Amino acid sequence: MEIGTMFSLGTDYGQLVEDVVAYDRVGLDLALIPEAYTFDAISVLGFLAGRTERTKLGTGIVNIFSRTPTVLAMSAAGLDLLSQGRFVLGVGASGPQVIEGFHGVKYDAPLGRVREVVDICRKVWRREALVHNGKYYQVPLQPDRGGSGLGKPLKLVGHPVRDRIPMLLASIGPKNVALAAELFEAWQPIFYYPEKAEEVFGESLAAGRAKRAPELGDLQVYADTYALVSDDEAAIEGARTQVRRTLALYVGGMGAKGKNFYNDLAVRYGFGEAAEKVQDLFLTGKVQEATASVPDEFIDAVSLIGTPEQVRSRLAAYDRAGVHTLLLGLPSPDHAARLQTVEAIKDFAQKL
Repeated sequence: MEIGTMFSLGTDYGQLVEDVVAYDRVGLDLALIPEAYTFDAISVLGFLAGRTERTKLGTGIVNIFSRTPTVLAMSAAGLDLLSQGRFVLGVGASGPQVIEGFHGVKYDAPLGRVREVVDICRKVWRREALVHNGKYYQVPLQPDRGGSGLGKPLKLVGHPVRDRIPMLLASIGPKNVALAAELFEAWQPIFYYPEKAEEVFGESLAAGRAKRAPELGDLQVYADTYALVSDDEAAIEGARTQVRRTLALYVGGMGAKGKNFYNDLAVRYGFGEAAEKVQDLFLTGKVQEATASVPDEFIDAVSLIGTPEQVRSRLAAYDRAGVHTLLLGLPSPDHAARLQTVEAIKDFAQKL
């Protein structure tokens, strides 16, 4: 089992770089850089590629709407070159609030577009003369779809380090999970509950795997969780409070009533009554009450927070669920404690 984490893009690039370098030294396997509507992830990853030695670097995630598929492929090939084969392209659909509100691009047919983006990227990395006549993307663009007729199939001039760069899809909805299992090297589910994974995601994963090409190999599960390894009760409680706030925000405030994927996930995990209460409180402005209503059992289900003995025991559940990479959220304000947690869980995972 490998260990990764997601880094926040703030305003202090220098500190971000030093943090990633420090994690690289203690054995972190994967560092993901997010991209919402702040600084772009690609330029940051290019700089990190030159400052790190072993940690894989990835986008966590970039959306498929605001860059053309070929720009995504070119950026991935460039980052794979700079990192000497350590790059992972994490993509997702985002949502209309960001795509239409910030990028000014119509949000439509996310599943269909993702499927075509994957096909185009892999053709580019194989250095094929690019021809793609899909429902959403046509390369070269033909006159019947607004082209001049002067475009011709081109192939990537440079030679990529790898002809298939690993692709990661972040998803929790049934159709998106099936798509990940069919087309992607890796799948990233948020708020991963290992004991419920087969019940909640098994049918979708099986449907996708039934269509999976053998050359893709086994689907790798990159499971999101929250982690702190400590004997300090105050530190443990502080980390649990952070997770409680995060769950309240996502389950209660990310979307409207009936249109919140994270709330739906909590229901599928068996926390339906609590999920409804958290959402009702959050959407009426009672954020503190909503946060207090997140059950302790929900926090325990999606986190690795506690003493070394407790975390080591809990880690076995992720191993039994077939998790390839743990993506650790590190809810501690103490940098040394975060590093120590990564080292400890890395050690525990190697001994499973």
